[in-house]
Amino acid sequence: MEGQRVLITGGGSGIGLRLAERFAEAGDRVALCDADPAAIARLETTHPDMIAAKADVTDEAEMRGFLDQVEAQWGGVDVVCANAGTGGPAGRIEDLDYDAWQACVGVNLHGAFLTCRWAARLMRAQGAGVILLTSSTSGLHGVPYRSPYVAAKWGLVGLTKTLAMELGPAGVRVNAIAPGAVEGERMERVVAMEAEASGRPEAEVREVYAKGSSLRTWVSADDLADMALFLASPAASKVSGQILAVDGHTESMV
Repeated sequence: MEGQRVLITGGGSGIGLRLAERFAEAGDRVALCDADPAAIARLETTHPDMIAAKADVTDEAEMRGFLDQVEAQWGGVDVVCANAGTGGPAGRIEDLDYDAWQACVGVNLHGAFLTCRWAARLMRAQGAGVILLTSSTSGLHGVPYRSPYVAAKWGLVGLTKTLAMELGPAGVRVNAIAPGAVEGERMERVVAMEAEASGRPEAEVREVYAKGSSLRTWVSADDLADMALFLASPAASKVSGQILAVDGHTESMV
């Protein structure tokens, strides 16, 4: 695995940042983008060995600039993590704002399209490569009050299956990781939104997430990085078209 060229979207914080750090620790070259310029500025100081660029995954021009930069510098890419995502709004569907719906689906699904379209062209020409999409256990189950997010994450499942079929004959593997409740600031914001939408206390919402898994636990960004490194390795050479949940086995989402 050493020396792979790894591109990660949404790499400025959370899961994406931990993916970037873990791939770098494994000896890989890492390029990442994030919509938050402050996150990119921090990375330029803390991880000067990485290519870090400000790019919104829903902005085709910004993504083209970032992806062209990586292609010019590397000439190709071995692993692409289409990881960028947002929790989106929470509420009853009749109360949701259409712009908020579009923004959520745009980051989670349309951003993955732009990233995978670029990766597919390069990897098909190389005859090798690995694409990893970040879906969610919400992409395997329905979740009340989270319809934009759930719809987008289910869309990623379909995209994963289809790209595995399209690119498999060219030697490219495509899989999705489906995290459960991931410890960190983003999930805390989600808990707060769901509590407000459902009228339940935040502590109760948090407990529902833990009790909804067989292992009665949340997961960490390192748990997800462990799975990503496995899927990008020769040990997973025959694993493609799969949605691999890292969630302690979700039994219930309510």
